[in-house]
Amino acid sequence: MAALYILIPVAVVLVALAIWVFFWAVDSGQYDDLDSPAHSILFDDDDPKHKAGLEQADHPTDSERSSRD
Repeated sequence: MAALYILIPVAVVLVALAIWVFFWAVDSGQYDDLDSPAHSILFDDDDPKHKAGLEQADHPTDSERSSRD
């Protein structure tokens, strides 16, 4: 019974710590882009077409902008 007096506060502290770490991760942007890392492993880093595609995605042309809207 005496062990519960120690284990319950320890469990509450661990849960509070886990909640704090989760909210810190959300606030720091860890969950902003979940798709790109999964897709980027499929491409070779030295492939110039892949790098051009990344630059094109960052700076779309006028025709691409109008088609998105």
